[in-house]
Amino acid sequence: MRQRTCNRLITAFPASRGGFSGKVKQHLLSGIVNQLFPSQCPSCSSRTDNVSVAPFCIRCWSAIKRYSGPACRICATPLSSQYSDVCAGCLKDPPPFSRALGFGIYEGTLADAIHCYKFRGIRRLHKPLARLMLEIDAPGTDALIPVPLTLSNLRERGFNQSLLLARVISKKYSLPLIFDGLLKREDTLPQIGLSAAGRRSNIRGAFRAARRFDGMRLMLIDDVMTTGATARECSKQLMKAGAKEVLVLVLARASAV
Repeated sequence: MRQRTCNRLITAFPASRGGFSGKVKQHLLSGIVNQLFPSQCPSCSSRTDNVSVAPFCIRCWSAIKRYSGPACRICATPLSSQYSDVCAGCLKDPPPFSRALGFGIYEGTLADAIHCYKFRGIRRLHKPLARLMLEIDAPGTDALIPVPLTLSNLRERGFNQSLLLARVISKKYSLPLIFDGLLKREDTLPQIGLSAAGRRSNIRGAFRAARRFDGMRLMLIDDVMTTGATARECSKQLMKAGAKEVLVLVLARASAV
């Protein structure tokens, strides 16, 4: 109901010539929506003041910045020294994907936003979050593959967070989105709380390709990369299914693994 009400309010402020400007329209709309549906920013507890990134305030959202520090050129793990370009994990055990790209570090408002989107079911955040991913200068690929959920997890959450992000990216770049290219089995434990080795063991064999990808260059889409165990396992299955190359695009990368 809230979304339908917002849509009606948006149409009340025409953006055509002679109407309100975009910024004025957004300001007026935000004020009206906050009168009807008051909310607090999850990061600073101040009043929400922008419907496009609600429930976050514009000050906190604007503070989300792309990570520009040293990182592994293969898996995007943040590094402590600018003189290193490959992490110890990739040197010891190179992943099946050729490269991972991430927008930011999983901390602060970005982590809060992902949590609200993923675990509190605030689906509308997928658009502003996906727009952050569009700031990444990603290499060209033949198709996008979102990391899948198990059927039980999909029923519980009501949506696949990676799929919604991938849809925005697919539309922006006019790239095919193969939403059912990978399948996930039911019998894995939650990754949260497991060590890097435990995550890799837990996820081993959990995915399978549902079709062939002979000679294709694929982009795997996910929200967060922690140890890279999921990205490794998904990429391995895509390569077994004939993919020429797999790249990984994520919204956030864990600061330490």
